[in-house]
Amino acid sequence: MKHSRVAAIDCGTNSIRLLIADVTVQDDGSSSLRDVHREMRIVRLGQGVDATGRLAPEAIERTRVALVDYTALLRRKGVEAVRMVATSATRDAANRDDFFAMTRDVLGVEAEVISGDEEARLSFTGAVGDCDPADGPFLVVDIGGGSTELVLGSESGVEAAKSVDIGCVRITERCLLSDPPTPSEIAAASALAASVLQSAFDAVPVAKARTWIGVAGTVTTLSAVAQDLPRYDVLSTHLSTLSTEQIHSVGDRLLSMTHDQRAAVPTIHPGRVDVIGGGAIVLRVLADHLSTHAAITHLTVSEKDILDGIALSLLTP
Repeated sequence: MKHSRVAAIDCGTNSIRLLIADVTVQDDGSSSLRDVHREMRIVRLGQGVDATGRLAPEAIERTRVALVDYTALLRRKGVEAVRMVATSATRDAANRDDFFAMTRDVLGVEAEVISGDEEARLSFTGAVGDCDPADGPFLVVDIGGGSTELVLGSESGVEAAKSVDIGCVRITERCLLSDPPTPSEIAAASALAASVLQSAFDAVPVAKARTWIGVAGTVTTLSAVAQDLPRYDVLSTHLSTLSTEQIHSVGDRLLSMTHDQRAAVPTIHPGRVDVIGGGAIVLRVLADHLSTHAAITHLTVSEKDILDGIALSLLTP
């Protein structure tokens, strides 16, 4: 048996998140996590990158400020190993070397640009940790700011995975320009999501799935809104379910609101207020496809995701 305190940092298009956890690896190779600290900050690293192809200097600075605080916390908590991954926004940016120089200077280790497929596999490992293996095969969907990952697998491993360039920030910046979005903007966003997601549906045989699991901020926020929680509560969202009808009704509700109305909803993080409608559109396109092609009419929400997969990867061969 081996124990270690590790840290995982996931820097996406919209947020940068930290998990500090104690990992135990049994003699048979199985691993378990015990959370020490979780934290998320909205830094919008992908601000404008879809249009310009470059990371904005102010976005890099917002990320640096968060990373300075994370690094200090790692030292106070006695972390023995750290892995930082960077996803969609940095994969696409012409000036990504500026970002990596900053992360290396602050954190002291090289951040990794992982492929979309690796992102999907790490998300799967984290997402299914609290699920009954008998409920598999699982389809895990991770809607991020700039990309969406689909991964199909079971307790024996991953069968298929695909990452596509559509997410809540990317679709909002391209299509949802009014406040609230107009019907024509919503229709255009829905068509774009369906078009981009088609390559994921072609690559991942979703009809084999028995259980659909959704991870990351769009999905967890929609669950909290659907439950009308007075404040965001992980215990209430983790392993909650959303029906296809609920996904549509909550999405319609959010898309009909102005920015200020969404900001007044206590379970929507301020950094997600302007992009949650875009995420809801991606989610309902997924829901419609799965209800038609896989007879899956409910989504299981998981608060465990790529962070957990990253942490486990530090001690798993």
